[in-house]
Amino acid sequence: MADSTKQLRWYNVALIAFVAVWGLGNVFNNYAQQGLSVITSWLLIMLLYFVPYALIVGQLGSAFKDANGGVSSWIRATGTKRLAYYAAWTYWVVHVPYLAQKPQGILIGLSWLFQGNGDFVNTASAVTVSMICLALFLLFLWLAARGITTLNRIGSVAGTAMFVMSILFIILAVSAPFMTKAHIATPNMTSIKTYLPNFNLAYFTTISMLVFAVGGAEKISPYVNNTKHAAREFPLGMIALAIMVALCAILGSFAMGFLFDSNHIPADLMANGAYKAFAMLGGYYHLGNTFVILYAIAQTLAQISALAFSIDAPLKILLADADADFVPAALSKTNAKGVPVNGYAMTGVLVGLLIIVPALKIGNMNALYKWLLNLNSVVMPMRYLWVFLAYLLLNRHLSRYPSDYMFVKSRRLGMVIGGWCFLFTAFACVLGMIPKLDMAADPEQWWFQLALNIITPLIFLALGLILPAIARRRRAN
Repeated sequence: MADSTKQLRWYNVALIAFVAVWGLGNVFNNYAQQGLSVITSWLLIMLLYFVPYALIVGQLGSAFKDANGGVSSWIRATGTKRLAYYAAWTYWVVHVPYLAQKPQGILIGLSWLFQGNGDFVNTASAVTVSMICLALFLLFLWLAARGITTLNRIGSVAGTAMFVMSILFIILAVSAPFMTKAHIATPNMTSIKTYLPNFNLAYFTTISMLVFAVGGAEKISPYVNNTKHAAREFPLGMIALAIMVALCAILGSFAMGFLFDSNHIPADLMANGAYKAFAMLGGYYHLGNTFVILYAIAQTLAQISALAFSIDAPLKILLADADADFVPAALSKTNAKGVPVNGYAMTGVLVGLLIIVPALKIGNMNALYKWLLNLNSVVMPMRYLWVFLAYLLLNRHLSRYPSDYMFVKSRRLGMVIGGWCFLFTAFACVLGMIPKLDMAADPEQWWFQLALNIITPLIFLALGLILPAIARRRRAN
């Protein structure tokens, strides 16, 4: 008799994973840094990193099918309790820059919705924006502390809308030169040279954004054990996922070449690019600001939902399975609604500092937005390191952890692949710390951003090391 829980086929897995991993912002952010040469980068990152990453997650999810803590549970099973704590801490703390940026996304969406343009990004001072963002963040922190979860439910609707808008963008933009009088912005789009990156230091500093774009495959792990014929169909689903993501990334980047000159990329493309693109498409198809309004609504709701969800969920993952030897009991203290109030306070302090301090030296909102997005691309992939460490530890004791699905059966080959993914992620994170600015044009700003990019992860690491010492002292007393 067939197992009723194993109902997912390879195409179901691919679609579920695609919605979880991919977003339209990935196209704009990486085009802004590499232009049309990003198409070659997408191909390389898919083949050399994303496919093995997703298949590694499949084996870990299958081997630890009853584990509820995700990466930290994998590390606890294969390593030690201390390593598991550091994995859980990393998963939580990398969300601090993410939380600091969400209010900016809300402001940009609202400005396009009510002003119909992106002037706010280019005219508002960083201090003004940071004060508004801090107020927005504290409001959502207060709402989350009251146990209000309605905003999370908006997320599924907004997420679906964003997914539809992403596919719509690709279809409309690729079709525009053939169906309308749209002018192709980038010259020489038929020349191979246009798509070849210059593999210099500046190029390698942008890799972290690509890793950031395709990361998060560990969200797929719960589905491997619900897949029919997992050993055969799960890898097929992951390969289908990689093809879908690659097609969206390549076609989306190609479409960007039609709309924005790859040789003269607008300075505000990361912040305003999607809205400008939809405004242009609305003009080409004689629909005015319809696409801009729809995208602004979907994006604003998605940012609100992500902010509300990311305040609560990562913290609960850290505290729910917290070991008293490493996490002070005071951090896990909850109010009548089951909210960890002291954990929320710690979140509020760290995010508040990250919103306010950079604004004192970064002059305008566009520069602040780009810096914080690049910081996210440095910090967020640090949690992926624990996925690859878990896989390396799993391969050391392969016979102990049988699974329905195995990426590779050779222990030695598994160690090589896991080691490659770990080192590549670390390499991308370290080089991603180098500011994406012309040092000669503004050396003071360059050094300030470099200092922030190095100090921020170090502070996060230091806090993770200090908490166990506090926990031990409290227990001793």
